[in-house]
Amino acid sequence: MARLNLLEETRFEKLPVSVFENPKKASLSVAHRIANLIKLKQSQNAMAVLGLATGATPIAVYAELVRLHKEEGLSFKNVVTFNLDEYYPMQPNAAQSYVTFMNENLFNHIDIDKNNVNIPDGTLKLEEIPAFCLDYEKKISDVGGLDIQILGIGRTGHIGFNEPGSAPNSGTRLVTLDDLTKRDAARDFGGKSFVPSKAITMGIGTIFKAREIILMAWNRKKASIIKKAVEGEISSEVPATYLQLSEHVEFILDKDAASLLTRFDTPWLVKDCVWDEMLTRKAVIWLANTLQKPILKLTEDDFNNHGMAQLALEKGPVYNINIHIFNKLQHTITGWPGGKPNADDSQRPERAEPAKKSVLIFSPHPDDDVISMGGTFIRLVDQQHDVHVAYQTSGNTAVWDDDALRFVEFSIDFAKKMGLGQDALQSIYDNMRTFIDQKLPNQIDTPEIQTVKGLVRKGEAIAGARYCGLEDDHIHFMALPFYESGKSQKNPVTDLDIQITIELLQKVKPQQVFAAGDFEDPHGTHIVCFNIILAALTELRKTESWAQDCWLWMYRGAWHEFPTHEIEMAVPLSPQELEKKKYAIFKHQSQKDRAVFPGDDSREFWKRAEDRNRETAKAYDDLGLSEYEAMEAFVRWKF
Repeated sequence: MARLNLLEETRFEKLPVSVFENPKKASLSVAHRIANLIKLKQSQNAMAVLGLATGATPIAVYAELVRLHKEEGLSFKNVVTFNLDEYYPMQPNAAQSYVTFMNENLFNHIDIDKNNVNIPDGTLKLEEIPAFCLDYEKKISDVGGLDIQILGIGRTGHIGFNEPGSAPNSGTRLVTLDDLTKRDAARDFGGKSFVPSKAITMGIGTIFKAREIILMAWNRKKASIIKKAVEGEISSEVPATYLQLSEHVEFILDKDAASLLTRFDTPWLVKDCVWDEMLTRKAVIWLANTLQKPILKLTEDDFNNHGMAQLALEKGPVYNINIHIFNKLQHTITGWPGGKPNADDSQRPERAEPAKKSVLIFSPHPDDDVISMGGTFIRLVDQQHDVHVAYQTSGNTAVWDDDALRFVEFSIDFAKKMGLGQDALQSIYDNMRTFIDQKLPNQIDTPEIQTVKGLVRKGEAIAGARYCGLEDDHIHFMALPFYESGKSQKNPVTDLDIQITIELLQKVKPQQVFAAGDFEDPHGTHIVCFNIILAALTELRKTESWAQDCWLWMYRGAWHEFPTHEIEMAVPLSPQELEKKKYAIFKHQSQKDRAVFPGDDSREFWKRAEDRNRETAKAYDDLGLSEYEAMEAFVRWKF
């Protein structure tokens, strides 16, 4: 019976999927499967042939294999490896090379015979590549074929570098990279223009010959493409869908990557549900959006015809369900983000008391505060709360080189005009100019350049916060050490990052904290910064009574809004307030027109923020609630 229930629950899924609580547990599972294969082959006096992948996804798998080697004696002397792909052209010692990646994450730490390591050669002449690719296929065949192939998945649905349009029987070959793939790689190369346009990759037909195929994916950034790969029709537009044709494939996902699969996203379509408050709200909003009806116009037939008959039966009549959800949504709307003084707060998102709160807004980058919650920021100041803003990182990797030079040129000219000595400035400028003229893609800036870029962003942040109404002593620059690596790859978080945060929290003693809960930030800084705040508050809550009464509100950044059913506080903005927010964003001139790392959205940050705030307001309007110009949305973190 349990198996029948599982089949019903997964009937939309066209291949086997295993879902783990988090990437760590999933990675350990994959690593131990590989280790067991190696041991089995050792017992048979045979070679284990592994197909390996690169990128962030398999790093924890490789780390566990290294641990098994060092601590439990797992030997790799009977292992032959074939990597999926390599950029072309690419020198093997380049920082972005997959040779470098594999050496740093696996091969340099185990006892594998380097003669048994095979990675496509990014240094070949063009005319040499076809013969190399045929030889690569022959090598795989000569050792008996791949025992296991591990894969990640790109946002285009590529496996290896088999981009949209790839044929299911394709072999190892030279391919042209999709523009989205290049945008995703831009941070590693110091800009999209430096990403190679081509790569050598195993073909889909080559991958299919493996006796076992494991595709891994973590986090919500992959959820959309995973849904297409698992539940969509087979199509060359999503090459991973070809894996539906294999009898030897399994997708290994964490909960976030699996979150858009039908059994998790709209479970009422496949099984009986436990209808708690959140699931009821999600289902009713989903139904209203699906039918393009306001909530209060949904009928019993609508529920019954869309998998929600159980909800109607258990919680009905339907109109009462509609009224309940409508009222809950209405109660999230407030013009008083710090709480309305002397008001009944039982149906409001924030407490009425204390009437004037101490508020601390954390901003991961120097512009996230105004981009994400600029309207609410201004509203909190206008309503006379004691508002502080804390910029967690310098943002010094996201300033153009010519902007840095321009500011130093201004300083030199200013010194000349004011009759001040400028020899030292001129020397620094000359050194900067020489370095920038010879700078390699993604090369770490000199300390002087890093300082200038950090000061550029600091000045902009001060201008933005002042525009929102803050005095200078309420503007804090934390310069958390984890960020200050001078490169896109940041340092690990340490106790010092948390201690700096604890000290600021103890100084301000806020009743309200706002933090970036935008965990789909493509650069990863937001979730790192959020986890530091969470660790600091968790520690303080053990001993500090004020911390136990501190509420933590999450806002979203420049990429995605919270789903409507998750929003717990929606702050409406008038046309004038939206315009004022836009001017606060304009203070960040180095990020205007074209940011260094814009993600895959070509709109300027002010435009993204404006459009998103309007879309949030429209989402409420479409459900039958009041029509506003724009809204900023927040979700409260529950300790």
